[in-house]
Amino acid sequence: MTTIRTVEPAERERATGIQTLAFAADPVIRWLWPDADRYIRHFPELVDAFGGRAFDHGMAHVTAEFRGGALWLPPGVGPNEEGLDSIARERVDESIRSDLLVIFEQMAESVPAEPHWHLAFIGVDPIWIGNGLGAALLDHALERIDAEGGLAYLESTNPRNLTLYQRHGFEVVREIRVGSAPTMFPMRRPAR
Repeated sequence: MTTIRTVEPAERERATGIQTLAFAADPVIRWLWPDADRYIRHFPELVDAFGGRAFDHGMAHVTAEFRGGALWLPPGVGPNEEGLDSIARERVDESIRSDLLVIFEQMAESVPAEPHWHLAFIGVDPIWIGNGLGAALLDHALERIDAEGGLAYLESTNPRNLTLYQRHGFEVVREIRVGSAPTMFPMRRPAR
């Protein structure tokens, strides 16, 4: 059985590092930064802007051995919009900037209007994929969300992950396709 725990404040950088490893081959993220150096430099800023508030609300989880992690934003807590806007305007190539801003608009349109839990990031160190760590991380948070009768939401940036989310009750809401960007899949899981 995999032990899941909450990230301590001093472990924030290490928990972000898991996401950096996990998303190194993600289609949408690497569309943003195809150059490895730029990816390594800027992706942690995206983790902070999009999911960093999970750390502040005790909803940043890791496996006991730091082989995987998840960042959940609780109801009423959203991404840092100013940080995301800054990343879009200063950290991605101008050639894709307008497409990224349209993606952000479509993502905002897909977010449930009712209170919900938002899975901002979930990732496993690539050498540990296939060991059930992603499922364990999802189960850990969904147990609490279900106990509270909450709705859960996420945007999958990798079609290979859809079956994992679907096994956990998530359903694709729509597909976001803009310009040269890979397809994104907003998904929601009804309250139980």
